[in-house]
Amino acid sequence: MIENVGESSFEEINLEKGFYILHFQNESNEIQCFEREINSTFIQIHFCLRGNSKFLFNNGAYSFDVLDNRSILLYNPQRILPINLEIQPKTTLISLLISIEKFHALFSKESGYIPFLSSENSNKKYYDDKEIKTTESIVLQQIINSNINSSIRELYVKGKVYELLSLHFQKDETADGEYCPFLVDEENVLKIRRAKEIIISRMAEPPSLQELANEIGLNIKKLKEGFKQIYGDTVFSFLLDYKMEHARRLLESNQFNVNEVGTQIGYSTASHFIAAFKKKFGTTPKKYVMGLNQ
Repeated sequence: MIENVGESSFEEINLEKGFYILHFQNESNEIQCFEREINSTFIQIHFCLRGNSKFLFNNGAYSFDVLDNRSILLYNPQRILPINLEIQPKTTLISLLISIEKFHALFSKESGYIPFLSSENSNKKYYDDKEIKTTESIVLQQIINSNINSSIRELYVKGKVYELLSLHFQKDETADGEYCPFLVDEENVLKIRRAKEIIISRMAEPPSLQELANEIGLNIKKLKEGFKQIYGDTVFSFLLDYKMEHARRLLESNQFNVNEVGTQIGYSTASHFIAAFKKKFGTTPKKYVMGLNQ
Protein backbone atom coordinates (compact mmCIF):
# COMPACT_ATOMS: atom_id res chain seq x y z
CA MET A 1 0.00 0.00 0.00
CA ILE A 2 1.42 3.40 -1.06
CA GLU A 3 -0.10 6.78 -0.23
CA ASN A 4 1.13 10.15 -1.48
CA VAL A 5 0.00 13.44 0.06
CA GLY A 6 1.66 16.38 -1.67
CA GLU A 7 5.35 16.15 -0.90
CA SER A 8 4.84 13.34 1.59
CA SER A 9 4.48 9.61 1.10
CA PHE A 10 3.72 6.53 3.16
CA GLU A 11 4.21 2.91 2.19
CA GLU A 12 3.28 -0.24 4.09
CA ILE A 13 4.61 -3.63 3.02
CA ASN A 14 3.14 -6.79 4.52
CA LEU A 15 6.11 -9.15 4.50
CA GLU A 16 4.18 -12.04 6.03
CA LYS A 17 1.72 -12.67 8.85
CA GLY A 18 2.79 -10.66 11.89
CA PHE A 19 5.58 -8.85 10.04
CA TYR A 20 5.21 -5.37 8.49
CA ILE A 21 7.43 -2.53 7.35
CA LEU A 22 6.28 1.11 7.19
CA HIS A 23 8.14 3.84 5.28
CA PHE A 24 7.37 7.50 5.96
CA GLN A 25 8.81 10.31 3.83
CA ASN A 26 7.86 13.89 4.69
CA GLU A 27 9.47 16.31 2.25
CA SER A 28 6.98 19.09 2.99
CA ASN A 29 7.35 22.01 5.38
CA GLU A 30 4.46 20.85 7.55
CA ILE A 31 4.05 18.21 10.25
CA GLN A 32 2.34 15.06 8.96
CA CYS A 33 0.31 12.84 11.29
CA PHE A 34 -0.14 9.08 11.09
CA GLU A 35 -2.17 6.68 13.21
CA ARG A 36 -2.30 2.90 13.16
CA GLU A 37 -3.84 0.39 15.54
CA ILE A 38 -1.45 -2.28 16.78
CA ASN A 39 -1.96 -4.86 19.51
CA SER A 40 0.28 -5.64 22.47
CA THR A 41 1.85 -8.74 20.88
CA PHE A 42 4.00 -6.63 18.54
CA ILE A 43 7.54 -5.34 18.89
CA GLN A 44 8.00 -1.92 17.30
CA ILE A 45 11.38 -0.76 16.00
CA HIS A 46 11.49 2.75 14.56
CA PHE A 47 14.51 4.04 12.60
CA CYS A 48 14.74 7.81 12.00
CA LEU A 49 17.26 8.25 9.18
CA ARG A 50 16.92 12.02 9.24
CA GLY A 51 14.73 14.65 10.82
CA ASN A 52 12.61 14.05 13.90
CA SER A 53 9.40 12.21 14.78
CA LYS A 54 7.24 12.33 17.88
CA PHE A 55 5.19 9.42 19.25
CA LEU A 56 2.11 10.31 21.29
CA PHE A 57 0.52 7.96 23.84
CA ASN A 58 -2.52 8.00 26.10
CA ASN A 59 -4.27 10.66 23.98
CA GLY A 60 -1.18 12.84 24.01
CA ALA A 61 -0.68 12.69 27.79
CA TYR A 62 2.94 11.69 27.20
CA SER A 63 5.25 11.49 24.23
CA PHE A 64 8.81 10.86 23.17
CA ASP A 65 10.95 11.79 20.17
CA VAL A 66 12.79 9.61 17.70
CA LEU A 67 15.69 11.86 16.78
CA ASP A 68 17.92 12.05 13.72
CA ASN A 69 20.01 8.89 13.21
CA ARG A 70 18.45 7.18 16.24
CA SER A 71 16.37 4.02 16.56
CA ILE A 72 13.94 3.08 19.30
CA LEU A 73 12.49 -0.29 20.23
CA LEU A 74 9.17 -0.61 22.06
CA TYR A 75 7.57 -3.71 23.49
CA ASN A 76 4.89 -3.84 26.19
CA PRO A 77 2.93 -7.11 26.42
CA GLN A 78 0.73 -5.58 29.13
CA ARG A 79 -0.45 -2.54 27.22
CA ILE A 80 -1.57 -1.66 23.69
CA LEU A 81 0.79 0.86 22.09
CA PRO A 82 -1.01 2.15 18.98
CA ILE A 83 1.09 4.24 16.62
CA ASN A 84 0.14 7.93 16.89
CA LEU A 85 2.92 9.69 15.08
CA GLU A 86 3.83 13.28 14.25
CA ILE A 87 6.38 13.35 11.44
CA GLN A 88 8.34 16.59 11.34
CA PRO A 89 9.25 18.30 8.03
CA LYS A 90 12.16 16.82 6.05
CA THR A 91 12.00 13.50 7.87
CA THR A 92 12.60 9.92 6.73
CA LEU A 93 11.39 7.15 9.05
CA ILE A 94 11.23 3.38 8.66
CA SER A 95 9.29 1.28 11.17
CA LEU A 96 9.32 -2.49 11.64
CA LEU A 97 6.35 -4.16 13.32
CA ILE A 98 6.98 -7.78 14.21
CA SER A 99 4.95 -10.09 16.43
CA ILE A 100 6.73 -11.54 19.44
CA GLU A 101 5.86 -15.00 18.10
CA LYS A 102 7.61 -14.28 14.78
CA PHE A 103 10.52 -12.66 16.61
CA HIS A 104 10.98 -15.70 18.84
CA ALA A 105 11.04 -17.93 15.76
CA LEU A 106 13.83 -15.82 14.25
CA PHE A 107 15.95 -15.35 17.36
CA SER A 108 15.29 -18.36 19.59
CA LYS A 109 18.98 -19.29 19.68
CA GLU A 110 19.98 -15.75 20.68
CA SER A 111 17.56 -15.39 23.60
CA GLY A 112 20.47 -15.38 26.04
CA TYR A 113 21.62 -11.89 25.08
CA ILE A 114 18.44 -10.22 23.77
CA PRO A 115 16.99 -8.94 27.08
CA PHE A 116 13.26 -9.17 26.41
CA LEU A 117 13.55 -12.75 25.10
CA SER A 118 14.91 -14.13 28.37
CA SER A 119 12.48 -16.15 30.48
CA GLU A 120 12.58 -13.74 33.42
CA ASN A 121 11.63 -10.81 31.16
CA SER A 122 9.12 -12.60 28.94
CA ASN A 123 6.13 -10.64 30.27
CA LYS A 124 7.85 -7.33 30.96
CA LYS A 125 7.89 -4.15 28.89
CA TYR A 126 11.11 -3.21 27.11
CA TYR A 127 12.43 0.05 25.66
CA ASP A 128 15.68 0.80 23.88
CA ASP A 129 17.06 3.94 22.25
CA LYS A 130 20.36 3.97 20.37
CA GLU A 131 22.26 5.40 17.44
CA ILE A 132 21.69 3.79 14.05
CA LYS A 133 24.80 1.84 13.04
CA THR A 134 26.42 2.68 9.72
CA THR A 135 25.75 -0.88 8.53
CA GLU A 136 22.06 -0.50 9.45
CA SER A 137 21.84 2.85 7.66
CA ILE A 138 23.17 1.32 4.44
CA VAL A 139 20.54 -1.47 4.52
CA LEU A 140 17.77 1.04 5.34
CA GLN A 141 18.77 3.12 2.31
CA GLN A 142 18.75 -0.01 0.15
CA ILE A 143 15.19 -0.75 1.32
CA ILE A 144 14.08 2.81 0.52
CA ASN A 145 15.70 2.78 -2.91
CA SER A 146 14.68 -0.73 -3.95
CA ASN A 147 13.61 0.26 -7.45
CA ILE A 148 13.50 -3.24 -8.83
CA ASN A 149 10.90 -5.35 -10.63
CA SER A 150 7.70 -5.21 -8.57
CA SER A 151 7.19 -8.97 -8.72
CA ILE A 152 10.38 -9.60 -6.73
CA ARG A 153 10.61 -6.34 -4.77
CA GLU A 154 8.76 -7.80 -1.79
CA LEU A 155 11.22 -10.71 -1.63
CA TYR A 156 14.17 -8.30 -1.91
CA VAL A 157 12.81 -6.06 0.87
CA LYS A 158 12.09 -9.07 3.08
CA GLY A 159 15.70 -10.24 2.73
CA LYS A 160 16.95 -6.75 3.58
CA VAL A 161 14.70 -6.56 6.65
CA TYR A 162 16.12 -9.86 7.90
CA GLU A 163 19.61 -8.41 7.35
CA LEU A 164 18.58 -5.26 9.23
CA LEU A 165 17.31 -7.25 12.20
CA SER A 166 20.48 -9.33 12.37
CA LEU A 167 22.60 -6.15 12.35
CA HIS A 168 20.41 -4.44 14.95
CA PHE A 169 20.69 -7.33 17.42
CA GLN A 170 24.19 -8.41 16.48
CA LYS A 171 26.19 -9.36 19.54
CA ASP A 172 29.45 -7.45 19.66
CA GLU A 173 32.03 -10.10 20.44
CA THR A 174 34.63 -7.40 21.15
CA ALA A 175 32.54 -5.38 23.60
CA ASP A 176 34.43 -6.42 26.68
CA GLY A 177 37.87 -6.14 28.28
CA GLU A 178 40.12 -3.70 26.53
CA TYR A 179 37.38 -2.06 24.45
CA CYS A 180 34.95 -0.77 27.05
CA PRO A 181 37.38 1.61 28.80
CA PHE A 182 38.14 3.22 25.45
CA LEU A 183 34.59 4.46 25.02
CA VAL A 184 34.48 5.86 28.55
CA ASP A 185 37.05 8.42 27.41
CA GLU A 186 34.86 11.06 25.78
CA GLU A 187 37.92 12.88 24.41
CA ASN A 188 38.89 9.82 22.38
CA VAL A 189 35.32 9.37 21.15
CA LEU A 190 35.36 12.95 19.85
CA LYS A 191 38.67 12.26 18.08
CA ILE A 192 37.20 9.19 16.36
CA ARG A 193 34.18 11.19 15.23
CA ARG A 194 36.57 13.80 13.88
CA ALA A 195 38.35 11.03 11.95
CA LYS A 196 35.06 10.07 10.32
CA GLU A 197 34.39 13.69 9.34
CA ILE A 198 37.88 13.99 7.85
CA ILE A 199 37.66 10.91 5.61
CA ILE A 200 34.17 11.88 4.42
CA SER A 201 35.18 15.46 3.62
CA ARG A 202 38.25 14.20 1.72
CA MET A 203 36.76 11.04 0.24
CA ALA A 204 38.33 11.68 -3.17
CA GLU A 205 41.82 11.83 -1.65
CA PRO A 206 41.63 10.38 1.88
CA PRO A 207 44.65 10.46 4.20
CA SER A 208 46.48 7.26 5.08
CA LEU A 209 45.76 5.65 8.44
CA GLN A 210 49.00 7.08 9.83
CA GLU A 211 48.20 10.56 8.54
CA LEU A 212 44.69 10.32 9.95
CA ALA A 213 45.96 9.13 13.32
CA ASN A 214 48.47 11.99 13.43
CA GLU A 215 45.82 14.55 12.54
CA ILE A 216 43.37 13.54 15.28
CA GLY A 217 46.08 12.89 17.88
CA LEU A 218 45.67 9.14 18.44
CA ASN A 219 47.96 6.22 17.72
CA ILE A 220 46.92 3.85 14.93
CA LYS A 221 45.92 1.05 17.29
CA LYS A 222 43.45 3.25 19.19
CA LEU A 223 42.17 4.75 15.93
CA LYS A 224 41.45 1.32 14.43
CA GLU A 225 39.95 -0.17 17.61
CA GLY A 226 37.88 2.92 18.38
CA PHE A 227 36.56 3.35 14.85
CA LYS A 228 35.48 -0.30 14.68
CA GLN A 229 33.81 -0.02 18.11
CA ILE A 230 31.88 3.16 17.32
CA TYR A 231 31.01 2.63 13.65
CA GLY A 232 31.08 -1.16 13.38
CA ASP A 233 33.58 -1.27 10.53
CA THR A 234 37.18 -0.53 9.63
CA VAL A 235 38.06 3.00 8.53
CA PHE A 236 38.37 2.23 4.82
CA SER A 237 35.50 -0.26 4.63
CA PHE A 238 33.29 2.44 6.16
CA LEU A 239 34.62 4.96 3.64
CA LEU A 240 34.04 2.61 0.69
CA ASP A 241 30.41 2.04 1.73
CA TYR A 242 29.94 5.78 2.19
CA LYS A 243 31.49 6.55 -1.22
CA MET A 244 29.26 4.02 -2.97
CA GLU A 245 26.11 5.40 -1.31
CA HIS A 246 27.21 8.94 -2.21
CA ALA A 247 27.83 7.84 -5.80
CA ARG A 248 24.37 6.28 -5.97
CA ARG A 249 22.77 9.53 -4.80
CA LEU A 250 24.76 11.53 -7.36
CA LEU A 251 23.60 9.19 -10.13
CA GLU A 252 20.00 9.52 -8.97
CA SER A 253 20.26 13.32 -9.23
CA ASN A 254 20.80 13.00 -13.02
CA GLN A 255 23.25 15.92 -12.81
CA PHE A 256 26.44 13.94 -13.50
CA ASN A 257 27.52 11.21 -15.86
CA VAL A 258 29.28 8.02 -14.74
CA ASN A 259 32.79 9.42 -15.32
CA GLU A 260 32.03 12.59 -13.33
CA VAL A 261 30.59 10.64 -10.40
CA GLY A 262 33.62 8.34 -10.31
CA THR A 263 35.98 11.32 -10.30
CA GLN A 264 34.05 13.06 -7.51
CA ILE A 265 34.48 10.10 -5.16
CA GLY A 266 38.13 9.52 -6.01
CA TYR A 267 38.39 7.03 -8.88
CA SER A 268 40.97 7.98 -11.51
CA THR A 269 39.47 5.62 -14.10
CA ALA A 270 35.83 4.91 -14.89
CA SER A 271 36.49 1.16 -15.11
CA HIS A 272 37.61 0.98 -11.47
CA PHE A 273 34.54 2.93 -10.33
CA ILE A 274 32.20 0.74 -12.41
CA ALA A 275 33.76 -2.43 -10.95
CA ALA A 276 33.43 -1.14 -7.37
CA PHE A 277 29.83 -0.01 -7.93
CA LYS A 278 28.86 -3.35 -9.46
CA LYS A 279 30.46 -5.26 -6.58
CA LYS A 280 28.47 -3.16 -4.10
CA PHE A 281 25.06 -2.98 -5.80
CA GLY A 282 25.10 -5.90 -8.25
CA THR A 283 24.68 -3.72 -11.32
CA THR A 284 26.67 -1.15 -13.29
CA PRO A 285 26.11 2.59 -12.75
CA LYS A 286 24.69 2.93 -16.28
CA LYS A 287 22.17 0.11 -15.76
CA TYR A 288 21.28 1.51 -12.36
CA VAL A 289 20.40 4.90 -13.89
CA MET A 290 18.44 3.21 -16.68
CA GLY A 291 16.45 1.30 -14.07
CA LEU A 292 15.51 4.57 -12.35
CA ASN A 293 13.99 5.93 -15.55
CA GLN A 294 11.84 2.90 -16.38
